[in-house]
Amino acid sequence: MKIANIRTLKVEIPLDKPMITAIHRTDTVGCVLISIETECGLVGENYIFALNKARLDVFEGMIKSLTPHVIGQNPLYVERIWENMWADINPVGHKGIAVSAISAIDTALWDLIGKKAQLPLYQLFGACRDSVKAYASSGLWLSSSIDELVDEAQDFVRQGFRSVKLRLGKENPAEDVARVAALREALGDDIEILTDANQALTPRQAIRLAGQIEKYNIGWFEEPVSANDLVGHARILRASNIPVASGETDYTRFGMKNILDAHAVDVLMPDLQRIGGLSEFRKSVALASAYHVPVSTHIFTEQSLSIAGSAANCISVEHVSWFSPLYQEKMVLVEGEIPMPQAPGLGFNFDYDFIDQHLMR
Repeated sequence: MKIANIRTLKVEIPLDKPMITAIHRTDTVGCVLISIETECGLVGENYIFALNKARLDVFEGMIKSLTPHVIGQNPLYVERIWENMWADINPVGHKGIAVSAISAIDTALWDLIGKKAQLPLYQLFGACRDSVKAYASSGLWLSSSIDELVDEAQDFVRQGFRSVKLRLGKENPAEDVARVAALREALGDDIEILTDANQALTPRQAIRLAGQIEKYNIGWFEEPVSANDLVGHARILRASNIPVASGETDYTRFGMKNILDAHAVDVLMPDLQRIGGLSEFRKSVALASAYHVPVSTHIFTEQSLSIAGSAANCISVEHVSWFSPLYQEKMVLVEGEIPMPQAPGLGFNFDYDFIDQHLMR
């Protein structure tokens, strides 16, 4: 089996509601879709995205620059392909868009490998569970009023979620406290509330805010300060009774090791696009297990199920609905958990009826 061709497409997906956090606002997300085709007809698929669609050309260009390391190769030699791409990007650096391009290719290769083996990837990797907790993350934005937050959270619960994530980072911290309090009162004690400050606070502000919301039984406090302030994260972790979660903004297992060595998190949150694809994701969760640190995957819900189903220390996946229109198959929720897809590979295949209508020309 040899790789014959790599195709890319750019699409723009409109969001039902604008995404507004302490550091982002967007009404659409742009994606580069990648299809890796073999001589025998099997195809592996994946995507990477940018909140600023103007950057998609750069992502696509980086993917195309790596194709000489892929075309003509046997996709089963995925680790060798990954290492060759890693060596090739050395002059431009082992972070940023170069790693995202590797992620796009590597995860599509694994999708292809699973289809060749006729197994879902979580079983190919060595299964440990058949479903995993998912938390609702497609809402509860910083821009929403308290009434809007309550309505949206209750809708998530009606959909079957038992865990939701609330964004924090208001200029007046009393507003953050009021939002948490209102959500807890509306949802009762049985629904988990997670919080995410999107790097908006200083360590001192985060410690003060954590102390004020602790009584509302908060599951974690995510990225309370700048992602590269590992000392600040560790300081908050030591001072607060709320678990600290972070990791989505760093790259590869080396970035994860820096976070773990700094004792900066209670929960590690690798992001598939920044981590370097499923090959590097598997190494990162294994590394975290050696530090006795649990993992919760960031975005990329469909692809991350393969990790969640095969990594014993993965406690949850982040559920976002943004990218579900890309796929023919849809995730389902059963009592707060997503069952693992049983189709070969990632278990999700591109829906070209939707894609053709949202192509960027």
